Amino acid sequence: MFENTTAAPSVREEPARPAYLADALTPSVGEFIRLRREIHSEPELAFEEHRTAALVADRLESWGYAVARGVGGTGVVGRLVCGNGTRRLGLRADMDALPIAEATGAAWASRRPGVMHACGHDGHTAMLLAAARRLADEGGFSGTLNLIFQPAEEGGGGALRMIEDGLFERYPCDAVFAMHNMPGVPQGHLVFREGAAMASSDYASITLSGIGGHGAMPHKALDPIVAAASIVMALQTIVSRNVDPQTMAVVTVGALHAGKANNVIPAHATLELSVRALDPAVRATLQRRIRSLVAAQAEGFGVDARVDWRAGYAVLVNTPAETAFAREVGLELRGAAGVTLQGPAQSGSEDFAFMLERVPGSYLLIGNGDGDSPGACMVHNPGYDFNDDNIAIGAAYWTLLARRFLTD
Repeated sequence: MFENTTAAPSVREEPARPAYLADALTPSVGEFIRLRREIHSEPELAFEEHRTAALVADRLESWGYAVARGVGGTGVVGRLVCGNGTRRLGLRADMDALPIAEATGAAWASRRPGVMHACGHDGHTAMLLAAARRLADEGGFSGTLNLIFQPAEEGGGGALRMIEDGLFERYPCDAVFAMHNMPGVPQGHLVFREGAAMASSDYASITLSGIGGHGAMPHKALDPIVAAASIVMALQTIVSRNVDPQTMAVVTVGALHAGKANNVIPAHATLELSVRALDPAVRATLQRRIRSLVAAQAEGFGVDARVDWRAGYAVLVNTPAETAFAREVGLELRGAAGVTLQGPAQSGSEDFAFMLERVPGSYLLIGNGDGDSPGACMVHNPGYDFNDDNIAIGAAYWTLLARRFLTD
């Protein structure tokens, strides 16, 4: 699925691995595996991460970080200053769970009915905490390290809430980075991408209002269901006829609600849309064409239409210099065989995009497992679980990146 599309240098000297990195790949990580499983067993939804946030904050404080709690609601930021360096680095992990009933059967499965860590945010938190402990104990950098533990990534816009609460004014960063696990990619394999990496995500509700009537006498009604059916089909032409075929765009009608009986024409029908793009200009085109198409279709059927547009997450754009730097760290840690230099863009969305709109940085993926391995189960699935083998690699990556970025 992921292939190198950016060629590596034809001759590349494998870097000598320093002692601290050699043992970082195979440390005793039992403490953080246990911590990850503890968080997994007590999942919390968006802006309800009180227990998780307290656990994170308590650990950071015990290791010597200056900690701010309640940033953007339930967010936590830990700051550690070492040496005289002037550079400032931000590393971000997300903490929230999803409203899904877990079906893994694991001993550490969720103890909260209907809520589970189905996207690996428990693992992201554990990886960053493991790096935080190592950096606090051993140093090896000069500058300011800001660790950002974000609430409500799953649709709640927790990144934006933290920004609005003064995140980057209180904790200025010269660059910011984040990492997400990816099922279907070999465990521990690192995937980078410069430019647009994840899609914007917007939502539209279309309400059609006609005149209800008897199903046997449709000529005395104005049927919103027929109009809705025509709109569903017409919407498919926006991507195929208004967007460059080489550009990604998605318009999905996920719900159509109308009527309750087979012999009654209802007065109203509603459609729920998911709209995604990898380019801000395409994103604007989609909104404009949806609005105009719906208005024209509704007029043609004699019904009224209202479009309620709800802007979601922005396009996530990785900046060139920071992505190149993140790649070099990955190559040093994993070697050329363990890194994809330019992976494909993803149609999923991430509110880390809002942080990247304010500060340069990069968002990378770490493989959760492929083939028949348990880690290959896709996220947002009742059978998903984070691969604990990634805790050592993820922590080693954050440790090395911090030390390379924060130098005198």
